Amino acid sequence: MPLQNRVDPFGGLFTDPARGLLMGNRGGRLHDEHRKLGARRWTSKQWICCRLDFNNRHRDVWGNSYTELFFLDEVTALAAGHRPCFECRRKQAERFAALFSRGKPRARAAAMDEGLHAERLDGKAKRMHRRKIDSLPDGAMIALDGDAFAVRGNRLLRWTPSIYDHARPRPRAIDVDVLTPPLILAVLSRGYRPLWHPSSE
Repeated sequence: MPLQNRVDPFGGLFTDPARGLLMGNRGGRLHDEHRKLGARRWTSKQWICCRLDFNNRHRDVWGNSYTELFFLDEVTALAAGHRPCFECRRKQAERFAALFSRGKPRARAAAMDEGLHAERLDGKAKRMHRRKIDSLPDGAMIALDGDAFAVRGNRLLRWTPSIYDHARPRPRAIDVDVLTPPLILAVLSRGYRPLWHPSSE
């Protein structure tokens, strides 16, 4: 039976049989012994996205350890406020941290988590940020007409749990509600290339 362990670009957790390209967590255990979510949606500010396979480890999903979460792709994870994991995605995490700190000594995980947590939430709700659509880098995610869309070149790709199912032309000179936190927008603008789902092509 599918668990409530899929993450949408708004940061919400929902049930869907598709797994996506990445997994992750929010610092610890959110589920009970019956594999049901409690009221909490995070246990710490350390929200990460990880590889599905690493060092041949086999996990008992929603067992006695942390609550595994799953993302369509990294663009989705970044929109929800997750950053790359330093253990299983070391190369991506090092690149992300270097771009986060703009060439200064590499940003530490705790400092990134502190900044991201302030930008990802408004109380317990998703914090959105109003921006000019022309200024957004590829990999940014926006809310438009009740849906989430990923910015890729001159297109907006409509997000669904299993694929990007529709492309529409990217409008110009309008303000939009951005789901991706500003600190991550900056990392994308400086050259970070997130993992996209193949349907984005």
